[in-house]
Amino acid sequence: QVQLVESGGGLVQAGGSLRLSCAMSRSIFMFSTMAWYRQAPGKQRELVATITAGGTTNYADFVKGRFIISRHMTQPTMYLEMSSLKPEDSGVYMCNRDVPPYEHWGQGTQVTVSS
Repeated sequence: QVQLVESGGGLVQAGGSLRLSCAMSRSIFMFSTMAWYRQAPGKQRELVATITAGGTTNYADFVKGRFIISRHMTQPTMYLEMSSLKPEDSGVYMCNRDVPPYEHWGQGTQVTVSS
C-alpha cells in the first residue's frame, strides 16, 4: 500500500524556488527519522536532508544554505523548501526513512531546473 505521497515538484528556472511536500502515516511521522532523497536520470539515488522526530536536521553539503527540511506541527507531513535552485538539482525527489528498512516508495515528484 502507498504510505508516502510526494508533491510540489515542477519546472523552474535556475535561481527559483519550490516547496515539496511528503504525506505519511502518523506512526512513521511520530517515531522515525525521515529523509528527502533525489535521483537524476542515470544516477544513483542520493540523500538530500534528514529530520529526526525531535526536529534535528542534517543536510548534504550540496544543499546547505539553500534547502530547508521541516515537519508540520499538526499534520503528518514533511516539507522541503528549495531555493537558489541549480540545474544539477533536477531529478525525482522522494521521501522515506533515513535508513533501511524503507517504507514502500512513493512515485516521487519531478523537479526540473532549467538554465
